[in-house]
This record gives sequence, structure tokens and C-alpha cells, in this order.
Amino acid sequence: MFRYFPTNYVWNLSVDLALEMGGRIGEIEAMCAPLHDAARQPDAAGTQAFRDTWSSMADKLSGLAREDEAAQRLFSAGEKYNRAATYYLTCERLQAHGAPGREALYFRFLDTFARGIQLSGENCKRVEIPYEGTHLSALFVQAEGVSGPAPVLVQVNGLDSTKEMKYRVGLPAWLAKRGVSSLIVDQPGTGEALRLQGLTARYDSEHWASRVVDYLETCPQVDASRIGMEGVSLGGYYCPRAVAFEPRFACGVVWGANHDWRDVQKRRLEKEGDFPVPHYWSHVCWVWGARDIDDFMSIAESVHLDGVLERIKVPFLVTHGEKDSQIPLKWAHRTYEQLVNSPDRQLKIFTEREGGVQHSSFDNSINAGHYIADWVAETLGGRTF
Repeated sequence: MFRYFPTNYVWNLSVDLALEMGGRIGEIEAMCAPLHDAARQPDAAGTQAFRDTWSSMADKLSGLAREDEAAQRLFSAGEKYNRAATYYLTCERLQAHGAPGREALYFRFLDTFARGIQLSGENCKRVEIPYEGTHLSALFVQAEGVSGPAPVLVQVNGLDSTKEMKYRVGLPAWLAKRGVSSLIVDQPGTGEALRLQGLTARYDSEHWASRVVDYLETCPQVDASRIGMEGVSLGGYYCPRAVAFEPRFACGVVWGANHDWRDVQKRRLEKEGDFPVPHYWSHVCWVWGARDIDDFMSIAESVHLDGVLERIKVPFLVTHGEKDSQIPLKWAHRTYEQLVNSPDRQLKIFTEREGGVQHSSFDNSINAGHYIADWVAETLGGRTF
């Protein structure tokens, strides 16, 4: 794990994620160099300083991109917008719920991301999935080299990630090369669903996952008999739960097991384990629509997979980092052990040899991501060469 800030796990996580999403080390260094003192400050002061430096870099890149546009250098502009969007999102993610200017920063991120995708000519299209009188926003990445309907992997967020983060880390591109499409979703409790529509998380993830499958069944470019699902981090709970109760999924993958999130919260109350975001307790109450910590802990009692996994009757891959400091490795073994009715259950622990040993491989995602992409391609009928 790259530790720019030795005393601040949350900031190191953010820096590592930005690098995994395509941030450039020279720009990262320029943004982080003034922040060593701020990294030791309380959340409110520290995250404001982080936002100031990272959003300033993003503003500068956006200005340079506009100059490229004026000169009709659109590919160059697109690349700069792409990095600017990554930096906007990185600092937005660290802000407290309700922090002044956070919503405006998020809109700036969305606009910048969309402009970068357009000018770069990337294989990525925004779609909207009907849900509860409104919609869930998603990104669709088309399989490459496939004539006719292709298999698709639905990919869902964890506690604090977004569809754009998952897209930029690279799994959708790796799958597209293997003949598998991707649908990356901001499910309730994450991304646009939470920030712009007030859709909070729910333990019964099959409720929204089934609507996603309904949508995919209407898409002519999708083979509805080959729809899989992957979840990262807290998605390591959402995904198995959805696959267990939605029989139309043909396989499942967790990138970081999260078998018993209720226990993780109890340990965090006791100061055990690392937090993924600042303002943690305020953040989880926002995500889950809880009135306070007591209400949140009551909600969290339902967020576990005991008594659920026995329902899964399709292939399932459980992956976990050997040195995950957020979710103990024992929960990956528990998930695997309870997949007793899966016809092809596999457990992959990422070690120092291949990298990706930290939480959901955020420290080095590419080898882990390729392993997952290969397994999905082999399972859903894609290709690996």
C-alpha cells in the first residue's frame, strides 16, 4: 500500500484510489505536498484543506482542457477532463454530508466526467434504469468483438464508492476485451442515487437488483441468460444477497468479502479496524437513512449473510486481500464455506506475490481485476485470448 500520509489511512486510501483511477503521480505529489500538517488535523479542518488543493488542480486541468478544445485538440482535452473528474470525485468523497458546496462539487464532477468520456471517445454510455418512480443511473460498457447479444456483468458499489470510480479502476474495460459487457450501477445508498435522489441503502439488495435485471432483459445487446453480478467492499454483502434471492443471475463475484457487516460495525464502535471515510458515523447514518448511531446499529443487524448463501445455486467467486485492514479475512472464508449449493464455488486470496492485498485490492488492482475478469469470461462464455 502506498502511504503518502503515514498517520492517515483514509487519505492514503483516497490517494491510492486516485492513482488506480488514472491520476498522474506528478499531479498527486503537487496536491499532497502541502497537506502533511492537515493530514493530522480533525476531519473538518483536514478534509477542507484536502478539497482546496485537489479541486484547485482539477480546476486547472479543466482550464487547460478548454484551451485544447478551442484548438480542436479534443483527445488531449478529453484526457485532461478525465483526470480532473477523478480529482473532483476524490475530494468530494471525503467531505461530510451537508458540507457547504459539496453538492455543487459533485455536479461539477459529473459534468467533467461526461465531457471527458465524450471527447476521449470512450466505450462508455450513461443509462437510466426505472426504479420506484424515479431511476438508478448507470454506465454501460459494450463488449468488444461480439456479434449479437453478449453476456454482461452488473457491478455495484460499496459503502462510499460510485459507478465512475469502478469504471475508472478498469474492470469494465478488461471485461470488454474479453467479450463481456458491463453495467456499473449507482444503487440506493451510493453515488447519484444517494446524493441527488435521496435513495438510501437497504439490506434487501434484491429489491433494486431485480429491477436492474428487468432493465437488462429489454436490451437487445444483452444475452439475458448470461447476466452476472459483482460487488466491491460492502458490495461483497449486496451482491451475494441479490444473487441468492434473484434467480436470473447466472453467477456472482465479490471483490472483498463482507459476510457480516453488523459485526464490523460493532468492532468499529470499539475502535477496531480502519474507517474508509472521514466523518464515518455521520456518513453511515446518511447512507442508511438512520436518525442516529443507535438507529443505524439497529439497521445494521440485518446486514449479514448467515442463512442466505445456501440459496445460491450458480457459480460464485469470493476474493479478498490477504492484509485487508477494514474487513477481516475470516469473513471471506465464512462466505465461501456457506456457498454449499453453488455448483462452482471458488475462493481466491490475493497475496503479496500478485498484489492487491489490501481492502478490495485498492492498493494494486490490476492483477486482481484481471483474475476476476478471466473468471467471469470463463463462466459467462466470454474469452480470455
